[in-house]
Parts: sequence; C-alpha cells; structure tokens
Amino acid sequence: MSEQIDRRTFFKILATAGASAAFASVLQPPTLGEAAYINPPQGWNPMLGVSTKPSEVLAAQSKEKLAEIYTKLNRIRKWESSLKDVFVGGKDGLYGSFHMYIGEEAVATGVCANLNKDDVIAGTHRGHGHVIAKGGDLNKMSAEIFHRQTGYCKGFGGSMHITDMTMGMQGMNGIVGASWYPTAGAAYAFKVRGTKQVAVAFGGDGASNSSYYFSAVRNALNYNLPAIFIIENNFWQIAIPMASNIPGGQASTYTKGLPVPSMTVDGNDVAAVFAAAKEAVDRARAGGGPSVIECMTYRWMDHSGFAGAKVGTDGAFGLPYRTDQEVRSWMERDCIKRAREFFIDRKLFTAAELDALEKTAQKDVDDSIEFARKSAPAKPEDGTLNVYAKGAVPPTQFLNAKVMTAYKVPSYMPSFGNSDPAVA
Repeated sequence: MSEQIDRRTFFKILATAGASAAFASVLQPPTLGEAAYINPPQGWNPMLGVSTKPSEVLAAQSKEKLAEIYTKLNRIRKWESSLKDVFVGGKDGLYGSFHMYIGEEAVATGVCANLNKDDVIAGTHRGHGHVIAKGGDLNKMSAEIFHRQTGYCKGFGGSMHITDMTMGMQGMNGIVGASWYPTAGAAYAFKVRGTKQVAVAFGGDGASNSSYYFSAVRNALNYNLPAIFIIENNFWQIAIPMASNIPGGQASTYTKGLPVPSMTVDGNDVAAVFAAAKEAVDRARAGGGPSVIECMTYRWMDHSGFAGAKVGTDGAFGLPYRTDQEVRSWMERDCIKRAREFFIDRKLFTAAELDALEKTAQKDVDDSIEFARKSAPAKPEDGTLNVYAKGAVPPTQFLNAKVMTAYKVPSYMPSFGNSDPAVA
C-alpha cells in the first residue's frame, strides 16, 4: 500500500519543491507551434480547440505582422529589463511599485496581435506588457515611471495605472481581478452599439479566484457579449503556489460547467497564444459570444520589486518561496528565443533581420528612458489636476466655508463645516 500524506504536508512539499515542478509532466518540450498545448489532467475535456496547427496559423501571417509581433516581444522584454537595471542601479533614485512581466511576453503579444486599435483591453498590476502590446507610447510609459509631467498620468499614477483610451487601453489596475468587470461592460457597450469591436481582459491565476471573475464570464454569456477572458497562469500568487488553491492546476476548468469555449495553451509559445486568440476574436466579432483562454507561463522576477534581481541579468534568484532550478527551467522555455528559432527555421526571417528588429526595439527603449530623464518632474501642487471635471480644486472634506471662499472653490463642491480654528 502506498504511503499517504495529509493535505497540509502536500502543500508544504509543493511550496518547497517549487510549484511548477508538480506540473513538469504536463509541459510540452520547448518547441514552438507543433506541440502548442499544455497536456490537460486526465479527464479534462477542452471545449475549444484550434482547428489548424498554431504554427501554421502564425506562419500564414504577413511578414509585416510577424515583424510587429517579434518587435513587441522584444519591446516588452527590453523595456522592463532596462527599467529594472535603472531601479537596481540606483543612480536615478526611482521608487514605487513595479510588477515585472518578463517571461510572459508571448501572452500579451499573441493576444493583442489579433486586435484592432478600437478594440479594448483591461490590464493588471503586472500590465506593462499589455500596454506595449496594444501599442503604448514608450516615452510616456518611461516618463510615468520617472514621475514626470510627460508621463501617461502626468507622473502621479506610477507603474500600475497606465491608461490610454486613444489606443484601447482601459488601464492597468492595482486591484486584483479588477479587469473582468470593465471588459464585460465594454463588451456590452459594443453589443448595444452594434459594432464589431471586442473587449479583452487579462488577469492572473490569482485573479481568477476572485468573485469578479465568474460573474463577469457568466454575464458575458447571458448577453452573448464579444468578450475574451485571458488567464495568465504564472504559477505563483505572490509567494503562494498556484497548485495550493486551484484544483487540478488549471483555472480554465472553473467555467467548464458553463457553455463557454475554454482552453489552456502554452503561454510561452506565441504561436499557440496567437492562434487561440485569433479563433476567439473571430468568433466574438461574428456574434459567437465570449471565450476563456488560459495561458500557462511563468514570471522570471519576484512578484513586485527587485528582490533577487541584478543589473544586466534577467531572472530573480535566491527567493525563499521557489527554487532557482525552477526559474532556470522556465527560462529555458523563453518565448522570445523560441519565436526567433521558429522564424529562422521557417525562413520567414533571416538572423540579420531579427537582429535589426531587436536593435531597433532596444534603441526605442533607450530613447524613452532619456526622454524621461530630460522631462520635468511632476509638481505636488498639480496633484488634483485631472481628478475633477472642472479643473484643480483642493479637497473639501475638512474645509469650512471661509477657506473654500479663500480658495475660490466652486459652489458645487460641498463644505462640511470644519470648526478647526487652524482653518477657520
């Protein structure tokens, strides 16, 4: 009789060994396109399958489209890696939260390559890649990280709040799981207006455990909305192994009781992500309703900040909740390396052409950092700009009528009759 262990001991083993080690048997070899799907647990029956090999779907795209995909993969990696070096290097004195997307670039890139400018996405706290993949301005992004007036949020939003509706980015969001509802709402608007637009939500494996997720998917089904829900399963919820709170290890099974197409793909394979997203986007535009796509991937860095990070090195090592061996094994599945090999093997690009695209991406990143350094810092007195519809006004909850008059606060802003003699 085999020895049995209790639930607590099992979770402890998972955490000690590294969460993704428990799923090593379900990972396909690190080749791109032909073996694109994560093998599901026994008994799992996906409701959506790409009818053509993902590699053929990707290879059939124009060279211009493929160059865009490869460039964005590199823009995301090089922008985050360069900003990481700036933070860790210390000479610019940067501060604030910074959740890195390194290792997950194929997800945002593969999905957004299927979208039009007027389609919308909602990102996460780890959303730099989403912004760049949708067409974000690197200068404004870097300036925001440097807290400059030229940043997306004039220097007051920081890393987690980049928004640009001119190119369909509803915004990054520091609230875990907050992307699901805005996406369903945008999709509802598209259906009411009768447009062919689609809305895409990105959320992590932890975000799929939020109460927002199921209700957003359910109501997208109820109204047959053009919404696509992307779960970026990177195996770690801060320092808690995904395996400890997602039964079966795949969040896409959460909705298999609903008549929504759901599938799990290799999130480190841009061909797999692109092909799955293309089918879901095409279906949504044709009135076929929502889809769920779970992308199995891995973040190379720490949850937030730069523990274990070094200048010039991608990958955070020496973290207490995961093993270095686990990190290195996922780095071997580098989505950019695999894409490069695929493009060269298929003779879609020469090595020199890809080198040129990488060099251009790095220059764009370097230029954006210099742009940020040369931009004017945000001014504290501008903190209430872009908050109120009618301009900058001071907060009034502690101000009496006398102070409001002195500040020329508009009459539509309420007074709360503060009796503090210091402001009377």
